[in-house]
Amino acid sequence: MPVRTFKIFRFNPETDKKPYYKTYEVDCEPAWTVLDALIQIKGYQDGTLTFRRSCRHGICGSCAMQVQGLNNLACEQQLTTIPRDPIVIDPLPGFEIYKDLVVNMDPFYEALKRVKPWLINDDPPPATEWLQSPAEFALMGTSIACILCGACTSSCPSFWNDGEYLGPAALLKAFRYTFDTRDKGFEQRVEALDNRHGLWRCHKITNCYHACPKDLNPTEAISKLQRKVVQERM
Repeated sequence: MPVRTFKIFRFNPETDKKPYYKTYEVDCEPAWTVLDALIQIKGYQDGTLTFRRSCRHGICGSCAMQVQGLNNLACEQQLTTIPRDPIVIDPLPGFEIYKDLVVNMDPFYEALKRVKPWLINDDPPPATEWLQSPAEFALMGTSIACILCGACTSSCPSFWNDGEYLGPAALLKAFRYTFDTRDKGFEQRVEALDNRHGLWRCHKITNCYHACPKDLNPTEAISKLQRKVVQERM
């Protein structure tokens, strides 16, 4: 088994005055992911290492972190895609650090709540389901695949510099429901969207697009939302 070197960000606010990096040497199986290596380190070398993980299949979004300077899901990042050591692992940037690779996601979820990411429709429910045609479903694009990992939002300079900015993940969710033909909640969302901490804070840097592990495009979704807001004003 190849031995790989990992340089991992460490910080415990209860005991450490400042963050530091700790190096680990790990015998790795060829098919391992970054998450596999982290689990090996925690289980057999250092039980104090703290990180989030759950499904291990790229579905839950829990293990989002920065690997070699790029946001990704640790469970999807194959070690074979990282040719050189050390493999440097950091927490997602832009968030308060709770401990090691675990960050405070509360602001992320609070921003999400502000856009009301659920179907809003007060019409009497139909006898079966609210049906959609393939064309209607296509209006939402791939936005339905967002797993709320936070990789896009934490890569956004506008988010780093404005703690009240909704961020690309919340705006992508707003797009997903605004363009859902079953939804009638645009007027309830527009107050959160149409201000300097909402749609107009996006500067189209596209970091969010490049950071998304699901290849979604929040920048494009934000542009479509901006056009809709302007059209509704006219």
